[in-house]
Amino acid sequence: MSAATASPTIDRRDGRDPVPAPRAWTGPAAAGITLTITGAAGAAALVTAYRRAEWGQDGSFAWFWAGMLVFSLPAAYWAIRRGSSARLRLAVLIGYACFTYLPKLLRNPAGPLYHDEYAHWGQSHDIVLDGLLFQQNPIVRVIGDYPGLHATVASLATLTGVTVWHAALFVLILAHVLLTLGVAVLAGQLWPDPRIAAAAAIVYSLNSSFLYFDTQLGYESLAIGVLVWALACAMRAIRAVSARARLGWAALFLPFTVAITATHHLTAIWLTGMLALIASACTVLRAPARTAWALTAIAGVSVAGWMAAVSPRTGTYLQPYLGRALDQFGGMAGGGSGGRTLFNQSVAPWWEQQAAFLAPGVALLATLGAAVLWWRRRRVTDPLTRAASAAMLLLGALYFPATLLILTPSGAEGARRSWAFSYLGIAVVTAPLIIALLDRARRRISGSGVFLLAMCALVMVGNTAAGMNPSYRFPGPPVFGSDTRAATPELLAASAWLRETRGRGARLVADRYSGLIFGSYGEQEPTTGSESFPTYQLYLAKPGRPMPPALMEQLRGWRFEYLVVDRRMAEQVPDIKIYFETNEPIPHDGRPGFTRSQLTKFDTMPWLIKVYDGPHIAIYRFDFDSLGRNIHMGAR
Repeated sequence: MSAATASPTIDRRDGRDPVPAPRAWTGPAAAGITLTITGAAGAAALVTAYRRAEWGQDGSFAWFWAGMLVFSLPAAYWAIRRGSSARLRLAVLIGYACFTYLPKLLRNPAGPLYHDEYAHWGQSHDIVLDGLLFQQNPIVRVIGDYPGLHATVASLATLTGVTVWHAALFVLILAHVLLTLGVAVLAGQLWPDPRIAAAAAIVYSLNSSFLYFDTQLGYESLAIGVLVWALACAMRAIRAVSARARLGWAALFLPFTVAITATHHLTAIWLTGMLALIASACTVLRAPARTAWALTAIAGVSVAGWMAAVSPRTGTYLQPYLGRALDQFGGMAGGGSGGRTLFNQSVAPWWEQQAAFLAPGVALLATLGAAVLWWRRRRVTDPLTRAASAAMLLLGALYFPATLLILTPSGAEGARRSWAFSYLGIAVVTAPLIIALLDRARRRISGSGVFLLAMCALVMVGNTAAGMNPSYRFPGPPVFGSDTRAATPELLAASAWLRETRGRGARLVADRYSGLIFGSYGEQEPTTGSESFPTYQLYLAKPGRPMPPALMEQLRGWRFEYLVVDRRMAEQVPDIKIYFETNEPIPHDGRPGFTRSQLTKFDTMPWLIKVYDGPHIAIYRFDFDSLGRNIHMGAR
């Protein structure tokens, strides 16, 4: 070895052999300094991105991703580095989880912003005020049957005295950290190498839901973190040698399962399906399967029992989404209509859009590589690892057909929600492939390592772009028909006025965006229409034409008190192309779906009394008794 390449040594004057000098910038201190500096720089870049977006300046996307990657890539390096200690790796994953919560935290630190956040915040707020669980929610009707998140947030707010929103932030940040660590723990049940566990956590964080959807105030944000820990307990129970250890881990699995069931329907269903996959793989590949099937049965009974006894309407709530998606997909396959154009009129830069199309391809290649690695190692791995990793391969494979549903309006939402679960399989099975590639490199910083970090960056950018619209990710001026920008000063003032003059709990008819504000901040009970209760027919009716008698009887029988009219519906097209609900019978041809006369006709109807009038928002009080049996009449 030449003097130029020899390692430096410390000469020992006591006659003993010289020892290598410690290498600089390889220990916890170096990692701490590096990640502190990059974390501060990344946070500053994120703030800059949001400020530029809020002020309408260019460059917000570039600043955002510069901020994300300047910390995420060094964190990934330190997490999977061969020389990192267990404590350093744990600290890096915790720091990474906290940093990846920053985009959502900075997006709306003071209150709800997304559609479902209004519903969950309002539900938690009502529990604090009334102390009652299982109350029907006016925005998302089924969430009242799943009070796990709301009870947790309300209890914390009551015990600590903080606001409901700040209690929710604490729960969500903790859940996000536990989700990241839980993926690592789950992967660690299959492979003892801690670098594989860390790599699995990093890969999982690349899924489209990680930065925004599963950080919002929503029941999946809490439930999915519990899911990975329930799976980890299940794996420990299946692997346990003694009956006592098996029963102990099964006993810990049970409360996790019940907590998931009481928190989120889809997560509970996915948990049951994942356990069934593991049990089936164990049976086929001759691994211990009895415990796996028993845990699957426990999860299945928990889900079925809850839906039968507590929430029988869950099935009818979920069915239309899949049914309409399949119909639309069939129409596309037959050459008809029903599809949607990706990034249609999107303001996302071209490189984000291209990354969104490339990301599934990268995931597919990685999954195929993981399948090849599994096949080569199938005879040297233990039976349970072989079976469980095969089940994770099948779980990850579900991601790819689900991406096709993104091409249908109704299936897009379901597809996005499935990715957070199927990506768990991709993360667990591709992590060993990543470490195998790195181990083949002889240098600490190799071409393989740089390439893998570049692929991580591409997939993170692409998946985030595919999973969330720019209006959800970046602030900006109020936009009609955008859930995240629905809270205009006028709507907030109108909802506050009604709450102060009428109190809480008034039933009212509204469009989707007015309903969000009146149902949350206004503490009222809005309806935005459905196939069985088509309240949008009130707005669609032509001036002078009679109203549908059956609808009017429903309104009077169910004691609706107010009608909210947003006159912008006659002036603008909603940003997300929805006025009331997804299957509304309103043409979306690029023009407003209503005329001015359709929305001002209420001024002349004898069974409506205008009680509030703003620049765009009007509130009418129903006075059905003034017409007796003739409430189906239109204008005078």
